[in-house]
Amino acid sequence: MAVSLVTLVTLSACGSKSTDLQDKIKDKGKIVVAVSPDYAPFEFKALVNGKDKIVGSDIELAQNIADELGVKLELSSMSFNNVLSSLQTKKSDIAISGLSYTKERAKVYDFSKPYYETENAVLILKKDSATYTNKDSLKGKKVAVLKGTIEETLSKEQFKGANIVSLTNMGEAINELKTGHVQAVDLEGPVAEGYIAQNSDITKASFHLKVSDGDAKAIAIPKGNKKLKKSIDKVITKLKKSDKYQTYIKDAAQLTGKATE
Repeated sequence: MAVSLVTLVTLSACGSKSTDLQDKIKDKGKIVVAVSPDYAPFEFKALVNGKDKIVGSDIELAQNIADELGVKLELSSMSFNNVLSSLQTKKSDIAISGLSYTKERAKVYDFSKPYYETENAVLILKKDSATYTNKDSLKGKKVAVLKGTIEETLSKEQFKGANIVSLTNMGEAINELKTGHVQAVDLEGPVAEGYIAQNSDITKASFHLKVSDGDAKAIAIPKGNKKLKKSIDKVITKLKKSDKYQTYIKDAAQLTGKATE
């Protein structure tokens, strides 16, 4: 009878052990965050004190989450189309990379509260400003987008008759624009400002694509980790209330001139 009681208590203790990812993160003492560092000012590489570092507003957000959990921050750099899948393969704990919530993505991942409302922009060469004055002017032309982004979806829906070229790296898209292989690049507003700061021959078009209210930036989390999501949402609420994330964007914009590939 005593043995049975001990066994029951042991099983109960094992059964009560939390399986929430937050506890596993605290146990290992670090949180691994998937990022695609080619999307200034959200996440990009820059020379800081002579060292090549991954910086940006999303990186500051990630650091705030690590601080909230009392762990170290480890960034896992990869191409954007691998960011979400890294959660499934458990190569990273969460993904912060200018991600937008979609119903399709929500079938596979949980998402935090939105931390930034999406702004759209279209980049063109300065010399073409008088040529490309509206969406229709790009009919039959090539428009580059980052593969897997909300901008890819928006472009396919709204650039009627244009050839949408999906690329895995935003730097590549800008190079394709500068060399004339594409006539426009559709991307996030603050990201566009970063590339304009680095390239005197490109500018924002006088038009942009329509963005729905649901196209906000959020953090992707593996399904079913309620404690971790609650902690992340707490950090986002605090940053939005103090308008701190907007400050991170402005600070990151100052570093875009030091951006490296």
